[in-house]
Amino acid sequence: MLNLLEESSKSGITVYWDSLSESGILEKNGHQVSFRKGDGFILEDYKKLVLTDSPEVKDGAVFVSQNFLNEAESLFKTENSQNGFKIGAILIDPGHGGKDPGAQYTHTVNGKKITVTEKDINLSVGKMLYSRLKAAYPDKNIQLTRSKDVFLSLSQRTEIANAIKLKDKEAILYVSVHVNASLDKKASGFEVWYLSPGYRRNVLDKGSIEDKDLYTVMNSMMEEEYTTESILIAKFIMDGMQAQVGNLSSARGIKAEEWFVVRNSNMPAVLVELGFLTNQKEGLLLKDESYLQKLSLGIYNGLSAFVTHFERSRGFTGSK
Repeated sequence: MLNLLEESSKSGITVYWDSLSESGILEKNGHQVSFRKGDGFILEDYKKLVLTDSPEVKDGAVFVSQNFLNEAESLFKTENSQNGFKIGAILIDPGHGGKDPGAQYTHTVNGKKITVTEKDINLSVGKMLYSRLKAAYPDKNIQLTRSKDVFLSLSQRTEIANAIKLKDKEAILYVSVHVNASLDKKASGFEVWYLSPGYRRNVLDKGSIEDKDLYTVMNSMMEEEYTTESILIAKFIMDGMQAQVGNLSSARGIKAEEWFVVRNSNMPAVLVELGFLTNQKEGLLLKDESYLQKLSLGIYNGLSAFVTHFERSRGFTGSK
């Protein structure tokens, strides 16, 4: 068996590997190969299953057979006739609103009481992010689930996301914006969450798969593509925020969880926690518009980096 990372680097193949779901993507010349530990097949360009030897994982490294690599290289050498995949829409979801304030805390500074409310911060950053994306991508459908202080249920938010219409070869991204709170007043920092690989959902229309016996396998692999792409979005956003915030706050990393608002959206989705309003230093920063601009710019830069990656590599399963 051959070390996949070492062999791929020799051939100019980009490897994306998710250790949690033990699945990955190989990318080269506009083509993509999806694979998973223990599966005796690969998925080429999200539509063709090819039987091959099962990948193995040893001490954190992925190993594959020469036959596996030959199958992948065979695809990468073919002409890519399906260019034009792009991000068609980005939905920004400022959490809470209206009768639901989200987390809230009052700090006392020099005898003055300062109340920090999550719903207001979420909306401010959401609108800043919306403005940046609209200016940068006039050809894309940029939307907010709410643009003012109104209440939306979690199911309403995901209904808005799943109802957005896309053109052929377009995909949509979902970004939920929140603020953290903790009984530990020392807790601070920002983090980005994606859907836990342990949660399973149907992301494919059964009518779109001609071979019904393959539906379960195809749906599982497509769903893992959502997970892989969501992890990439989370990483790009985390890096973008860290670059903007510097030492004003700390990066707590990317994490997996079964958030309702994320798990019910049939698309790559992440949830951004901007910081802890219960921490006095961070709570006051979250009341500062210039700091919120830094956070929104960090998220924007992360999304922009992902859009470039996506449109360069011609897409993933979120495309229609």
